Amino acid sequence: MTHLVCTQTGERYSADDPRWRSEGGHLLDLEHDGTFHPAKVAERKPTMWRYREALPLNNDANIVTYDEGFTPLISLDIDGKPVLFKQDYLFPTGSYKDRGASLLISKVKELGIDSVIQDSSGNAGSAVAAYCARAGIRCHILVPEQTANEKLAQIRSYGAVLTTVRGSRRDTAAAALHEATHTYYASHCWNPFFLHGTKTFAFEICEQLGWRAPDTVILPVGNGTLLLGAYIGFRELRAASAIEHVPRLIGVQAARCAPLHAAIQNPSAIGNPPSWSKTLAEGIAIENPVRADQIIQAVRFTEGEIIAVEEQEIAESLNYTSRRGFYIEPTAAACVAGVRQYVKRCPRDESIVSALTGHGLKTGGKTAALPPSGQG
Repeated sequence: MTHLVCTQTGERYSADDPRWRSEGGHLLDLEHDGTFHPAKVAERKPTMWRYREALPLNNDANIVTYDEGFTPLISLDIDGKPVLFKQDYLFPTGSYKDRGASLLISKVKELGIDSVIQDSSGNAGSAVAAYCARAGIRCHILVPEQTANEKLAQIRSYGAVLTTVRGSRRDTAAAALHEATHTYYASHCWNPFFLHGTKTFAFEICEQLGWRAPDTVILPVGNGTLLLGAYIGFRELRAASAIEHVPRLIGVQAARCAPLHAAIQNPSAIGNPPSWSKTLAEGIAIENPVRADQIIQAVRFTEGEIIAVEEQEIAESLNYTSRRGFYIEPTAAACVAGVRQYVKRCPRDESIVSALTGHGLKTGGKTAALPPSGQG
């Protein structure tokens, strides 16, 4: 059985109820009795839908897909330490957000919803717009006014209605919440179906490693949709005895906008945040993540941590990665910067997996404007 569960009261709703928050206005989680059949999985196409029994959708006819998923897991030498990276920048729309969008819009189709709204710093908006185009669902995307032009063009190209909002990413989310009073909110952070798409990141890693988990997973964190999805996925695999342990989860934030890092250091910081400034890593510049408590809980449960990286580290890591043949956006480079911090102090035999989350073609103009770096 699959249920939506209020995170505050425990109130339960049918997963076929077209709601994205509880009656009290609180976040919802999703309870799903998924199963794993490694033998069946091995016989299927290399897409995220190979884990069909673990994905909360009733009818295969409602699957909205571009055959996304099962991205390569490649080893990179990071300052002398081999680290495995999932190449999720190779998804159809150029970011890992396609994982969540495929499942979420499949469920939107199953619910018979014909119009959705969503807010984004760019990548989630592109993903939702693309999958809505595939499903024939009307889509309205709100983005902050400083969003990269390439991402704006991509969203428009899918036929979505695009609105730029003056102010911060937080202002954009507030505007979308207001509009969501009369339109289904296909939010990548509010809507739990999105997280059950991103959990396939964990499934793929473990399958690619021969059904075992790495010691540590390092991911960029803004709204936390990849980290939380991975946490759900690893825990489901452990509960099914498919792996022996849940790996440590380490989140990476830009120091100029690092509310989760601040909260780990000082729990009162979530309710009383410092002022943040503009960062190269626009995709994780989230001042007030709506699932902040859950992100922190996941990090603490796995004995992980939150790393903050400076702008110079992001720029240097963008160059470092490009010189090795990987053209990624600055937000993805922030994660590489976090990995570079971590490998300086981790045990030599620790197995680490990270991700290249967004393609550099999404931010080509901003990347080209950066001063050249001699480090490589």
